Amino acid sequence: MFNTLPQNINDFMDWTWDQIKPYTDDLVNRPLTAATIDAWLADWSQLQSLIAETYSRMQIRTTTHTNDEAGQNRLAGYAEHVIPQVSEVEQELIKKLLASGLEPDQFENPLQKMRVDAEIFRSENLPLETELQKLSIELNKLAGARVVDWDGEEMTMQQVMAKLTDQDRATRERAWKLSMERVIQDRAAFDGLWVKLLDLRTQMAKNAGFEDYRAYRWQQLKRFAYTPDDCKTFHAAIEEVVVPAASRINAKQKALLGVDTLHPWDAYWFFRVDPADAPPLKPFASIAELNNKIEAIFTKVDPELGGYYRIMRDEGLLDLESRKHKSGGAYMEEFPTTGRPFIFANSVGIHNDVTTLLHEGGHAFHAFETAHLPYYHLFSLGNIPMEFVEVGSMAMELLAAPYLTTDHGGFYTDSEAARARAEHLEGILLFWPYMAVVDAFQHWIYENPDAARDTDQCDAQWSELMRRYLPDIAWSGVEDTLAIYWRRQGHIAEMPFYYVEYGLAQLGAVQVWANALNDQAQAVKDYRRALSLGATATLPELFAAAGAKFAFDAATLREYVDLIERTLDELAAV
Repeated sequence: MFNTLPQNINDFMDWTWDQIKPYTDDLVNRPLTAATIDAWLADWSQLQSLIAETYSRMQIRTTTHTNDEAGQNRLAGYAEHVIPQVSEVEQELIKKLLASGLEPDQFENPLQKMRVDAEIFRSENLPLETELQKLSIELNKLAGARVVDWDGEEMTMQQVMAKLTDQDRATRERAWKLSMERVIQDRAAFDGLWVKLLDLRTQMAKNAGFEDYRAYRWQQLKRFAYTPDDCKTFHAAIEEVVVPAASRINAKQKALLGVDTLHPWDAYWFFRVDPADAPPLKPFASIAELNNKIEAIFTKVDPELGGYYRIMRDEGLLDLESRKHKSGGAYMEEFPTTGRPFIFANSVGIHNDVTTLLHEGGHAFHAFETAHLPYYHLFSLGNIPMEFVEVGSMAMELLAAPYLTTDHGGFYTDSEAARARAEHLEGILLFWPYMAVVDAFQHWIYENPDAARDTDQCDAQWSELMRRYLPDIAWSGVEDTLAIYWRRQGHIAEMPFYYVEYGLAQLGAVQVWANALNDQAQAVKDYRRALSLGATATLPELFAAAGAKFAFDAATLREYVDLIERTLDELAAV
């Protein structure tokens, strides 16, 4: 047993590869038998957890402080001098376990993934992975440096985009144009990084013996339960079922706003504009208020979940406010040695901040719920299909919805909560078409890698897809902001093909919500049980444990789109 490894992550953070190597050598050389397998896996898991948490903490620093060059250099150094060595040893350990013929309890799914890892691993790709990490840091620096001058006040992109909920149309238009102009300023820098990313990924796929990057990435993402053609089936189902539903929402929005044409600042796919007779929802005035009310809501969903959030508050595991030199977006990151999750967000006082924190809270609860599993391969969310990991977050947004009102310790009056819930459900219907755009765009990129190196062709393809799946938005006069927008969607450059997960998971989450409409307590119980399975079950099995069906077809989608539309009619009465 590794009794001499640090038990505290702070004592490990500065370890070099030379300090780590004796432990990996021990794992490589130790006899592996039925009698030793449990201790061997425990030691491997302990070492994996320390390395993973070190890397996570370094990555987090580069997003919470994008101007910290020392932090960026520290991450780049770890990515260059430690991670490649660890990756090589990981492959040796995988081969050792597979060659042993041993099948530890609950290890069927990890073993399947290990077989794929062994098949696609190439040592010549390790320095390319390091280069990809460096390019990602550069992309984050671009995003973190984006600020906009708003009447003499320096605002982050998130703060400016939040103005897209403003009732004044001129304010919304100005916010849209200023934010997009700021992205346009970075076009040359972004496009140079983009070509480098494409070239590196194409080379990695070739090194691993694949004809194209998509085929390689499919294996890398362990997508055993579906194919690229299934994604295209999902796109078609969304176009058939959801696009008309989204158009019905947009028709109502047009009437509410009293406009003849919807521009992107009237019908942005992530925020809804407040109608003239309803002031903007202002759920909280401070981060402390946000935390207090979110904790109260989680406690109403389930007291133990509320307790998990209290732990995160007490231990400083939340970075929620928007500020300069902080990357955009939101995420949850695991600390596997510490046994805790960490949440990063950019909260500016709008309802989207509430939804975001409920979402990331769901991810955090997933990490808490898997902590009982014995090995890193079973409890780490990185080893669980992302399509289900996102069910954990998206379902929480919906399970928490009944408790948004002040009488439950939440943010809103009954009518405000009904409005918030309606905006959320509308947002689901509006998101699916946008998700189809992002996923279809990525399929086009890696089906046409030579064309994709020309960002003008990327702009044209993105624009075509946006007009196809979001047909109600008029872009006359601002076509340049349409063409540039894909550069704001960080997944496209930094996490290729990681977006359809959100669409598939949303369909799973809506099914969990449908169950909760009949029996909230049982739905929460099923939800928690499914989270607790970790990586011990397949993707369809995880969906089934949560009371959902893993599906792509129009018929399944129609059933739940109809439910959403019926519920929207009910909420309108409130």
